[in-house]
Amino acid sequence: MKTNKQTIYTLIIVATSLFACKKNDGPSVDDYFLNYEIKEIPVTSDYTVGAFYYSWGTFNANIKEVPTVGKYQSPNGNIPADIMKKHIDTASTGGLDYFVFQVRSVSRDLNNFRFDSLMVKRFIDANTDNKMKFAVAYNFSTGSYSLSATNMLDTSAVRLDQWCKDIEKFASWFQNANYMKVNGKTLLYIMNAHQLFTIDAKVVYNTLRTRLSAMGFELYIGGMQDRWTPPARYIFRYKGGVDAIFHQSYVSNLNQYDRFYLLPQMMDQNWQYSRKYFKDSANVDYIPTISPAYNGTITNPANTNPVVGRADNGEMYKKLCNVAKMNASEATRLILIDSWNKWDEDLQLEPALSYGKKYLELTKSQFKK
Repeated sequence: MKTNKQTIYTLIIVATSLFACKKNDGPSVDDYFLNYEIKEIPVTSDYTVGAFYYSWGTFNANIKEVPTVGKYQSPNGNIPADIMKKHIDTASTGGLDYFVFQVRSVSRDLNNFRFDSLMVKRFIDANTDNKMKFAVAYNFSTGSYSLSATNMLDTSAVRLDQWCKDIEKFASWFQNANYMKVNGKTLLYIMNAHQLFTIDAKVVYNTLRTRLSAMGFELYIGGMQDRWTPPARYIFRYKGGVDAIFHQSYVSNLNQYDRFYLLPQMMDQNWQYSRKYFKDSANVDYIPTISPAYNGTITNPANTNPVVGRADNGEMYKKLCNVAKMNASEATRLILIDSWNKWDEDLQLEPALSYGKKYLELTKSQFKK
């Protein structure tokens, strides 16, 4: 009997060993949802590409890149006419359709509004050949309006009127033949729209639309949401109010290394989910925003966030272009690039002596037939 028990135990041990030696059917890297390549998306019809255009103070010693047009300044929006002309000529041949100019509040930030307005005027004056279009991003600031969860825009008729007047003040630009339209409507971006504290966002936006309609302009409004945030966090600030949502550039806020090492896949998964959520929850379009590179140490040498450099011959930017194509709205095919000329974070598309027109050429090949 004892021998039989020993035999049984031996067989159990052998069977267990054989089972353990079988192929491991557990999870592997092949099952990881971010383990995929970004495929090249053919361009069957052109995308409409806009790039944020920034005012410039000065090129400090930390900025190593040198523009092909030479180092220039645009203090308080006063950019030299010849530089703006060269920017328009270069951008128009590189796949860009329009520049986006940020404009601050005339009611609450008058000096900066004047500087922003001057920059737009410089563009209009230099765009004599009608090569480029332009759009405005109203740079809403909760600080200038002193808004909070307990002090909302529409609790004061005066504040709401001022907010509408901010946009009415530059509505004359909408009449310009080169002002950007989307499906026949006037394109208006709202920066920091996720911070627009309101009792009812739909009423606030409808008030703005009604007032601009009385001036002859039907608006297509794109509202900004904070990058790397869940789409449901601010949806009540857009629903019934905007036509589209865009994020700040994800590239310029890489404070986690998993986002850096798997940046295209991270953005793709985030955008896929966000795009569907925005459409299902608020029936709004999505506008992807990408950047060619990023270096936070230029403005802050102590910055320890990952740097998205330019030593890869544009391969990362190419992947991000394809992620943008995968997540762009078929109804509008709008793409945003941040930026044309933000040299102090190395975000620029603008040609430089070191890389030439590489990023503009990639932009054109990726978004135009």
